[in-house]
Formats: sequence, C-alpha cells, structure tokens
Amino acid sequence: MSHARVSSTNDSNGTLSAPLTRLKSVLISLACTGTLVTQLFGSTSVAISLPSIGRDFDVPENQLQWLVSAYALSSGRSLPPTFAFYSTYGCLLLFFGRIADLYGRKKVFTVGLSWTLLFSLGCGFANNYITLAILRAMQGLGLAAAIPSALGILAASFKEGTRARSTAFATFSAGAPLGSALGGVIGGLLIESTTTTWRSPFYLTAGIIAVILTLGLIFFENDPPIVNQERLDWLGAFLITSGLVLVVFVLGQGEIAEKQWKTPCTFISTHIIALLILGVIFIISFGLWERRLEHLALGDIPPSKPVVQPLLKMSLFRRGGGRYALMMSITFLEYTCFMSWYFWMQIFYQDFLGLSPLHSAIRLLAMPVTGMLVNVFIALVVGRIPIVWLLAVGAALTSTATILFATMQPFAIYWHYQFPALIVSVWGADFVYAVGALYVAKLSEGKEQSVTGGLFQTMTQIGAAFGVTITTVVFNRVNGSQETQKASLEAYQASWWTSASFGAFASVLSILFFRKVGIVGHKKQSKTAVASEEKSDSQS
Repeated sequence: MSHARVSSTNDSNGTLSAPLTRLKSVLISLACTGTLVTQLFGSTSVAISLPSIGRDFDVPENQLQWLVSAYALSSGRSLPPTFAFYSTYGCLLLFFGRIADLYGRKKVFTVGLSWTLLFSLGCGFANNYITLAILRAMQGLGLAAAIPSALGILAASFKEGTRARSTAFATFSAGAPLGSALGGVIGGLLIESTTTTWRSPFYLTAGIIAVILTLGLIFFENDPPIVNQERLDWLGAFLITSGLVLVVFVLGQGEIAEKQWKTPCTFISTHIIALLILGVIFIISFGLWERRLEHLALGDIPPSKPVVQPLLKMSLFRRGGGRYALMMSITFLEYTCFMSWYFWMQIFYQDFLGLSPLHSAIRLLAMPVTGMLVNVFIALVVGRIPIVWLLAVGAALTSTATILFATMQPFAIYWHYQFPALIVSVWGADFVYAVGALYVAKLSEGKEQSVTGGLFQTMTQIGAAFGVTITTVVFNRVNGSQETQKASLEAYQASWWTSASFGAFASVLSILFFRKVGIVGHKKQSKTAVASEEKSDSQS
C-alpha cells in the first residue's frame, strides 16, 4: 500500500487536520463522486423508462415530460415522479447545503444517503403512479442533503491550489456526464432484459448507495464539535424553496396546461402565470432578505434581536469582480443545452427511430467510456490551461453535439454524426462542471462550501428544467397538430437548434469575462490574473 501523503488543510468547519494517505484521498473522492453519479443515474434511467412507466400506469404522453423537466407537484392532474423529484431535490439544495455547513457535513451526508436508499427501494415496489411520484419526491430530499455535503467535504479535505484538489474536483465533475450516460446504458439494459423492467434501476440505485454510504462512514473525518452555534435562516429557506418550487412547477406544467402559455380566460390556465409571478416575487424577496441579514451581521443595521446569519450571502455574487455570478450563469446555460439535447435524443431514438431501450442504450455506450477518459484528462490539464479555454471550448463542444444532431439525416450512419456528438457532449459538460466547481469553491470561505456547492448544483438542475421546457415549447409549436414523420423531424431539429444556442451563448460569456482569470486549480497563477481579481474584489 502506498504511503504517499496528500495535502490537507485545517479550519474550524470540518477540514482535515492531518495529511491524507493517497488511498484515503482516492476513497473520499470516490464516495463524494458516487453521490452525483447516483443522482444523474436515477434521472436518466427514469427518462429512458418513460415509455415503460407510461404503459404500466396508463399515463398520457404529455404528462411524461414532467418526469424529466421537474420532479414536482400536482395541479389537479396526475402527479409526475420526475417533477416530484426535482421540486424536492433541485429546490432544497441551498437549504441542506447551509444545514451541512452549520451542523456537520458528514452527519447530513449520512442521513441524506440513508434516506435516499430507503426510498429508492420504495420506488421499486410502487404499485401506482401517485405512489411512485411521492416516493420520488422523498428520494429528492435525501440527495438534496447528500450532494452539497459531498461538495463541502471535498473542498474541506484538499488544500486549495494542490493537484490533489484539482483531481478530486475533476473526478467529482465526471459524475455528471458519467451518471447520465450510465443511467441511459445500464438503465436501458435492465429495462429490456429483466422481468421487473423499469423497477430494476431503482433496486440497483439502492445497492450503489449502500456502497457509497459505507465508504463515507469509514473514511470521512468526523465533524468537529459545534462551538458557536449560528441560528438558521428559516425565513430565507422558506422564500427560496417556495420560489424555486413554484418556478419549476410552472416550467413543468405550463406547456401541458389548457391553452399552454397563451393568455388564458379560464382559471386552470390563469394559475400558471400567477404562480410564475409569485415564484419570482419569492426569489426576489429572498435576495432582499439575505442582503439585509448580511448587513445586520456586519453591524451596518442596528439589530433589534439576535442576528441570524444569511442562508446565502448576496456578496458572494460580487466576488471575483462578479465572475462568481457569471460562473453560475454559464453553468445554467451549459446544462440548459446539455440536458435538453439529451432529453430529445432519448425520445428521438425510441419514438422516431423506433429503437428499443436496449438498442438505445447500446448507442450511448460511447458516453460513459468517454466520461472516464475525460476525467483523467481534466485532472492532468486543469492546473495548466487557463480557465477561459476550458469553459469556452467546453460549452462550444456541447453546442457542437446538438448541431450535429440537428443537421444529420434521421437514418444516417451512426458513426457519421451521432457517435461524434456523443463524444464531444461529454467533453463539454465535464469541462464546464469541473472548472466551474473548482472556481466557485476557490471564491468561497470554509463555512460556505456546502451552501455554495448547493447553489452550483441548483444551477444545473434549474438549467435542465428550463432547457427541457423551452425546447418542448419549440417542439410543440413546430410540430403543431401534424402527425407526419416530416413534421416530427423538423420539430426535433428545431429543438436541437434551440439547445445549441444556449451552449453558444455560454461560450461567448466565457470568452468575454474570463480572459484574465488565468489558471484555476493550480497554486501558481499569472501575476496579472491575481492582481486583476484582487483589484476586482476590493472594488466590490
């Protein structure tokens, strides 16, 4: 066994106080990455299970879109499992990230994964659509707690500016495209080849979680004792969670409501616009409230009672000369592009080309293999190549994948268009996720790592929901009421062109605003880059 040591740091919020052995650092990285793989595996395996779930429970096709765009709430219609998951998972990441920072990351990680394991098994035994939706919502609670905790544990375990930290975040970032790809490939194989069909991926998920949970219990450092307990910002948690739930609900429901997004006359359609407005009001109110709490904590406003620390400091968005906020925007746009392309690719394979889940899975085998190679590549180059190139090229590669699908002939040879697209899409998503997670961790303080990791992950989830919704609107408008193959093909192509525009926009933002940042993930940065960021921070 190697006795090589990996640098670690020491602060008051759970950072390791002694160097890690190489073996332990690897196992910590794998346990943290496993949480993200599990989340994406579950999402994409459910996506590829949509036809089977719809047939088993007699669910209309237009309701199945919810199973990917948002795991949500009911509005007098059938409750969709995907919307139920995202409304709990995607909308509670910030809340649980803050709890992890305050009460202990290992505790929250352990409770969250244990909860997810229990309800993953429950999903496998669901006997109706409503039950499946409720159990998927409960799954989301557990992963919303585990993933921000895992990001906080990674940031706290490895010293900033070391190769070990860069490698750990590169490994974690690989969990997104790798989990998506494995969910499609293994999910398709299980659905096609097992008697339990769509239930099988849930059983496998429970087994994977058991392994990850065991690794975490053994190799994560225990949380430090709580010395000065801060009060949790319950009002802020209510405002942001309610706002995100309402916005995600509208994204999932707007296109299937009566008259869709058109100005309606009936209550059942009017409530869509009303809930969107209410959700936006909640999110704006959250920002104003958090800004006030931050001023109170700094003594800028005389407090009338004991100070409550903000759930999320608004000053975070000004760090790095505003690049913290820009990184969140680029991440949002990247996953708007990547996940909407992936969603329509799955439907295209099964509904347009008539492929079985197994044949669809075989076509996707290139993605997990590429994901593992990308992981190695990013770990080697993230400390050598300026961040602007990784971001700009990554977003451009994802956009290129969608353009290849938009321009191909539907029955063209797989190797001419589809195979290259599958390869470059993984490179693109991994580039953006890896350097984005590293960059926001670099700009965050010790007690902000989990909540800022939760915010970063929220951007990927809301981006996915937004992308699927926008491309669904485009698909329906182009396709209209026509049921011809030509109309369907034009609708698919229009959706992919729409996806490509988001990736292109992310690439342009990267070039415009990250040119002077230099290298992230390496101790040595250019003097110009460091001076530029220090000057920007002082001006903020």
